[in-house]
Amino acid sequence: MIVVMQCAARKKPDSGHFKDHDGKHVVFVANPELAPPRVGVVYARPDDLTKEGLTWRDKLLAYNQKPEANPLGFLPACELYQNDVYRKISARVGYSRFFILSAGWGLVSASFLMPYYDITFTAQAEAYKRRRKADHYNDFTMLSAGTREPVLFLGGKDYLPLFDRLTNEILGPRIVFFNSATVPQIRNGRAVRFETSTRTNWHYKCAEELIDGNLDEKI
Repeated sequence: MIVVMQCAARKKPDSGHFKDHDGKHVVFVANPELAPPRVGVVYARPDDLTKEGLTWRDKLLAYNQKPEANPLGFLPACELYQNDVYRKISARVGYSRFFILSAGWGLVSASFLMPYYDITFTAQAEAYKRRRKADHYNDFTMLSAGTREPVLFLGGKDYLPLFDRLTNEILGPRIVFFNSATVPQIRNGRAVRFETSTRTNWHYKCAEELIDGNLDEKI
């Protein structure tokens, strides 16, 4: 079983940052031109070009080629977010079977080193943080297309289109837990309703139930 979970807005305060040519911290957002000015901070999109002619995404991929060095103090994807549920899932299924669906970076493995970013699909988010469906991102897709294991998705409906696009070539079945009024249509898979009175971040409760083994019969 492989688990994919959407990212979270709240990151750990000690998350590392890239630095620009002036030594300022780079904060990745969806719309840098709308972001509020901050001393010592420069805003960028993941696919913006750097002074070296590479995109920040390229630099992040290269940075991960030597994860043991990590001079900027980036955190593994499953450690980046404040909610402990990410660590619990990783412990339950293992690093190699846990992936984060990031609105900024795409589908990344639990062990992939990540910088601080502030990008989301959530409609209620401030404009500078919000990624829209029409925006172009060269999203990472780190789950192999040859995957035959069942792939579970824990996340809201705003993240479902990205999950669908980045996993549509896998060979195994896709199982999507949902809490919306409309039942998602899943090619090569199925949608499973998660009953809860929680509306905001209901997928955290779903994840806890998965960790405790209470959803085994539905998988």
